[in-house]
Amino acid sequence: MAGNVTFTMIKPDATAAGHTGKIIDKILEAGFTIKAMKWTRLSKEEAGKFYEVHKERPFYGELVDYMTSGPILAAILVKDNAVEDFRNLIGATDPQKAAEGTIRRMFATSIAANAVHGSDSDENALIEGAFYFTTREHA
Repeated sequence: MAGNVTFTMIKPDATAAGHTGKIIDKILEAGFTIKAMKWTRLSKEEAGKFYEVHKERPFYGELVDYMTSGPILAAILVKDNAVEDFRNLIGATDPQKAAEGTIRRMFATSIAANAVHGSDSDENALIEGAFYFTTREHA
């Protein structure tokens, strides 16, 4: 059964371009409720730990550098079928392949600078959310 919680980050490229409010509007218009939100800037250590699953990949260092290049907005979102619905809302990683009307099609500039992160499973949504928020913050 699909869960009702997902995690997102509005990434440094989108916050720097002033798209944060527009992206939040799209999220709310899609029926999500924001249960917790945090504006922060990741340290290299924090970004490295969050993306540890990619540590052996060639793009890991660039990913950590990118994610520490500016502020991010982390959020816990709630809606029935949250993970799948949010992945559909944000679109494909490559904004050129993302469907019209999706967040990445509208606000991303490249595969690397793709505006938002969305959890890929119910399990990862809980893990990623716990990285930024205590249970009390999003209960």
